[in-house]
Amino acid sequence: MDEQRDRAAELRLSGLDLPQLHALHALLTERSVTGAAARLGRSQPTLSSSLARLRRHFGDELLTRSGNHYALTRFAEQLRPLTTVAVAAVERVFGAEAEFDPAQTRREFTVVSSDHGISVVGGPLVARVAREAPGARIRFIPVTPESISRKEEFYHTVDGVFMPHGYLDLPRNIDLYTDRWVCVVAAGNSRVGERLTMADLHELPWVATFHDPLGRAPAWRQMELLGVSPRVCAVAESFLALPQLVRHGEAIALLQERVAALVASGPEFRIMECPFEAVPLVEAFWWHPLHDDDPGHTWLRRCMSELTL
Repeated sequence: MDEQRDRAAELRLSGLDLPQLHALHALLTERSVTGAAARLGRSQPTLSSSLARLRRHFGDELLTRSGNHYALTRFAEQLRPLTTVAVAAVERVFGAEAEFDPAQTRREFTVVSSDHGISVVGGPLVARVAREAPGARIRFIPVTPESISRKEEFYHTVDGVFMPHGYLDLPRNIDLYTDRWVCVVAAGNSRVGERLTMADLHELPWVATFHDPLGRAPAWRQMELLGVSPRVCAVAESFLALPQLVRHGEAIALLQERVAALVASGPEFRIMECPFEAVPLVEAFWWHPLHDDDPGHTWLRRCMSELTL
């Protein structure tokens, strides 16, 4: 029975190859033949042919026209995250090096990070890598619900994640730096006195960086436990953008002190102490144990542990 099942799988996969996997991933990501062709640097007729072949293989349309654009079928929606994992896994397999020489490597390291992590760690890390491994590259990808979902397969496909303690459940990490939380308001916000009060936190509108409770900072959750129910008027997927969202009005933002010093130190803003003792943020680099014995990953971890931040 096992032999028959294996033979059936072989027949099902026959005729498919790595370019087809990349085509499938591009088509499901871009949701169009034109976008997929541009993404892969191939011609539209080539991608149209790939789509037809993939439709025959799966017995599903994958992309269907909906008005002026294409939409994924239900089956394609299920496939899309699987193709992301598959492409990343294949690239990691064929990009692996038995012996790692920083001076000779052409490896691309992938790190998940918010703009907060990039703004503090990114510059020093890139400078270190450029000095020691001029042919290497670091690709920073944004934090997504998947990256904090604790699904183990995801962490197989990336080298690691810049994330504060309190979000991930990975067994490996290097602490990088500690930061304090501060509040930022517009300089002309007349509703705020010389000091912020707990009443201000209740009454002022807030700008935030989360979609759901999983994305909330521990300091935000701490504020809620103290009885504050923030009235959120705007949400942005960027810590660096928060000061611009409070600059013209009465809103308030909770921001890391290092980031506030970068983007809210001008005369348009006031950086203020939180009226409660906010739990400090400890930023770390997290990775899956699968990467422990990878010589390139070991070198990357050493670079991070030696950064002065």
